[in-house]
Amino acid sequence: MPIALAVAIVAATGLRAGEPAPLLAYGARIAGDDARTRVVIEFDRKPDFSIHYVANPVRVIVDLPETSFGLKPESLEARGLFDAIRYGGMGAGASRIVLSAKGPTEVTHAEVKPEEDGKGFRLVLDAERVDRARFEKLLGDQQWTGTVRAVKTDRPAITPPKTAGAFVIAVDAGHGGIDTGAIGSVTRTEEKHVTLAFAKDLVAMLNREPGIEAFLTRDRDEFLSLPQRVQIARQRSANLFISVHADTLKQKDIRGATVYTISDKASDSLAADLAARENLSDEIAGIPLESEPAEVADILIDLARRETQAFSVNLARSVVSSFEGQIRLINNPHRHAGFRVLQAPDVPSILLELGFLSNKDDEKQLLDPEWRKKVSGLLAIAVERYRQTAVANGG
Repeated sequence: MPIALAVAIVAATGLRAGEPAPLLAYGARIAGDDARTRVVIEFDRKPDFSIHYVANPVRVIVDLPETSFGLKPESLEARGLFDAIRYGGMGAGASRIVLSAKGPTEVTHAEVKPEEDGKGFRLVLDAERVDRARFEKLLGDQQWTGTVRAVKTDRPAITPPKTAGAFVIAVDAGHGGIDTGAIGSVTRTEEKHVTLAFAKDLVAMLNREPGIEAFLTRDRDEFLSLPQRVQIARQRSANLFISVHADTLKQKDIRGATVYTISDKASDSLAADLAARENLSDEIAGIPLESEPAEVADILIDLARRETQAFSVNLARSVVSSFEGQIRLINNPHRHAGFRVLQAPDVPSILLELGFLSNKDDEKQLLDPEWRKKVSGLLAIAVERYRQTAVANGG
């Protein structure tokens, strides 16, 4: 990709006041076989980087300062030792490249070289297949907890509700940053952009209701781990948590909205498969599952926490009731499975599947601002109905 075009991509993203311009990755190439593979990435400035390893499955993690990736998708198409390559923002001014390997792999050589024309730098990574013992030693020696580098972030401090007694709602736009989510079958639109656009509409709609204060867990294209999303809701003393998604299915004829609540046993195979995919969000970003707090890891054992679960089910039923006859719903629109993002033990939570990007009709609606506003309005009605019932019952 020409540097001028890549610079335009960065400019289009916009920067907040005082933010330094991110690094620009404007070119890449990969070559090799199942024994050795070389990855080369071209930057406009000299990049700082660090390399880590994650097991089960094997991944090589390359952490970078905040970077805009103006790359052609085919330039880093997986090959050789790697069967998947993802890159993107990790929030907190950091970015990451995740190289998913076919087996134990080591980066045996890594260096930054100036381009011959003096107009940039290239990061060169040489990876080799190694045996399990060598890979286990790499894991043991790295002393890495799975977090991104410690960098300054402009995320605002947690604040209490502006109005005492306000009913606080966390609206969580699914995916973000390095985790793109599903991809539209026609437009190739990424789910993370669809969910954020809807979440912003929903927050605006909810904040029109007296006594309600709604906020976004993320307000831009950044990565948040699943435990982080739960933690943000709890720190803001949220009374409700609504996570917004738009998945894809192999069956392209299936369409319509679905509302999910948490359960240790899935209601059906579709719910189980969706939960399994959504729960991979942190793995996609290169975060080891063992790095999450124990209280989060075993939360499905004690589901609430039963009172919270009952409130979640009541909210789901209110949403389905509000949607019926107004927007298309999937068959059996209230389903349940073990979604990690719905794990707050004290916050009633639902995951709203707006529709399926794999269906061309759903995809068209998901990209329609007027449709999003209609659905946001119906959801606000459902939330207000739920709020009135919960307040009356002392919830």
